[in-house]
Amino acid sequence: MNEQAETSMEYKLAELDSRLEKVRGGGGPERVEKQHRAGKLTARERLDLLFDPGSFTEIDPFVRHRCTEFGMAEVEAPGEGVVTGYGRVDGRIVYAFSQDFTVIGGSLGEMHARKITKAMDMALRAGAPFVGLNDSGGARIQEGVDALNGYGEIFFRNTISSGVIPQISVIMGPCAGGAVYSPALTDFVFMVQGTSQMFITGPQVIKAVTGEEVSMEELGGAATHSTVSGVAHFFAEDDRQCLQMVRRLLSFLPSNNMEDPPFLPTGDPVEREDPALRGVVPTDPNRPYDVHEVILPLLDGGDFLEVHARYAANMVVGFGRIGGRVVGVVANQPRVLAGCLDINASDKAARFVRFCDAFNVPLLTLVDTPGYLPGTAQEYGGIIRHGAKLLYAYSEATVPKITVILRKAYGGAYLAMCARALGCDQALAWPTAEIAVMGPEGAANIIFRDDIARAEDPARLRQEKIREYRERFANPYVAAARGYVDAVVDPARTREHVARALEALAQKREARPAKKHGNIPV
Repeated sequence: MNEQAETSMEYKLAELDSRLEKVRGGGGPERVEKQHRAGKLTARERLDLLFDPGSFTEIDPFVRHRCTEFGMAEVEAPGEGVVTGYGRVDGRIVYAFSQDFTVIGGSLGEMHARKITKAMDMALRAGAPFVGLNDSGGARIQEGVDALNGYGEIFFRNTISSGVIPQISVIMGPCAGGAVYSPALTDFVFMVQGTSQMFITGPQVIKAVTGEEVSMEELGGAATHSTVSGVAHFFAEDDRQCLQMVRRLLSFLPSNNMEDPPFLPTGDPVEREDPALRGVVPTDPNRPYDVHEVILPLLDGGDFLEVHARYAANMVVGFGRIGGRVVGVVANQPRVLAGCLDINASDKAARFVRFCDAFNVPLLTLVDTPGYLPGTAQEYGGIIRHGAKLLYAYSEATVPKITVILRKAYGGAYLAMCARALGCDQALAWPTAEIAVMGPEGAANIIFRDDIARAEDPARLRQEKIREYRERFANPYVAAARGYVDAVVDPARTREHVARALEALAQKREARPAKKHGNIPV
C-alpha cells in the first residue's frame, strides 16, 4: 500500500474500526463463551442491559497497561480489562464501569484503575449517579504497588462522592481482597446468586490459617451477604434480573444531593381510603402481623422496593411513592422478634435513614416495637453503641420526617423510631397505639409489686393492674394531650394524612450548627 493511501481518511477510518472491533471483542470468542457457560454476561452485554438502548457512550477504549514485568510486555489487554463511560437510564445520565473478566480476569492494574477514577471524577463533576459492575480476579499481581495504589485512588473517590451522588456497586463475579472495600464504601450493593462472591481472604487462606473448611459460596456468596453479614442490600437470581433491579432503584433516586427524587404521577388518588387497614393490627397486643400489610396500601399502586429484604428482618426499609413523591419507609416488623430493635436492625435502619437524608428523600416511619432486644449477646455486642446510631441518624436528618405509631412504642425504642423529640415533623398514631415507658405487664409488676404480693389472689390483681395501666397510660391520647402526637387517625385514612403532611413539608428547611462533621457511634 502506498504512502498516499495510508494517509487517506478511508484508511484511517478503517484502522479506527479495526481497533474498536478488537477492543469490543474483549478476550476473544473462547473466553466470551467460557463467561457465558459460567452463567455470566460479558461486560458490554451488562452495560447494554443497564442503559437505555443505544445511549451508552464509551470513554478510554484504547487505554493500555504500561507493565513490563513478568512477561506483561507481550500481554495484550483490550480496553485494559474494563469498559467505562456514560449513558441514560430512564432518560437520565448515569456513569458506569464494567469489568471484563475475559481480559486478564478483569484484574485491576494502574491503567485499569485510572479508567475507573476518570469516570468517577466525571460523574462527580456532572452530578450523576455512578454504577460499578464488578467482575474481577483482584489486584494485578504483576503490577505490584501500582495496583494497590489504584484501589486506594478508587476508595478515596468513593468517600469524596459519598452523599453527593448515588453510588451503586453490582457484584457479578469474584470480588476479593482489597477490591471489596470499594463496594462497601458505596450506597448499595447488589449480588447475584451462584456467580458472585465477596471476601477479604478466600477459602484456601482461611483453611491454611485457621483450619476451617468453607466453600466460596458459603463464605462470600450472595445468600451469605444478603442474610448473614448484611453487606449486600439486594439479591438477584441472575445478571439480567440484577440489572433490572438496579434500573428500578435508580428510578427512586435523585441524580445528586442538590436535586429532589424523581416525581412520578401514578394516578393513585392520595385520598384513597383502605378500610382493610382497620383490621391489620390485632386487638391482642401480643399477636404478630406482617407490617407489609400496612406499607403496601399506603404507597402508590402498592409499589415498594425493599432494601436489605433478607437481612435483619425485624426491621423493614425501602422506597415507594405517595402522591408521586418518593418516600423512604422505615418500619418495625412485629412478625420477627416482635419488632424489637437489635444490633443489626439498628445498623440497617440508621444507614438507610442517613442515605435518605443525604439525597432529599422524606422519611415515613411506622412504629410497632416493644423495645430493644434483651440478652447478653446484645449487650456484649454493643447494642448501646449500635442503637445510638439510629438515634443519631434520625436526629441528624433534616428531610421531612413523618411518624405513624401503629401499636407498641415503648421506652427508648419509642424515641429511636423518630419520636417528636428527635425532630419528627408530624407524629400520627392509630387508636391501637400504646405509648409508654414500658409495656403494661412490666409496668404493673413494678408499680404495683407490693400490692400484688399482699393480695389474696395475686394473679387476678396483677391482671387488673395491667388493664388499669393500659387504660390510663398505654394509649395514644396521653401523648396527644401533651402534643407529642399531632393526631390520632383512622387507619383507613392514613395515606391521605401522610400525603398531606408530605405536601405541607415539601419546602421544609432546617439548619444545623456549622461543623466539619459529627462523630456517629460506629
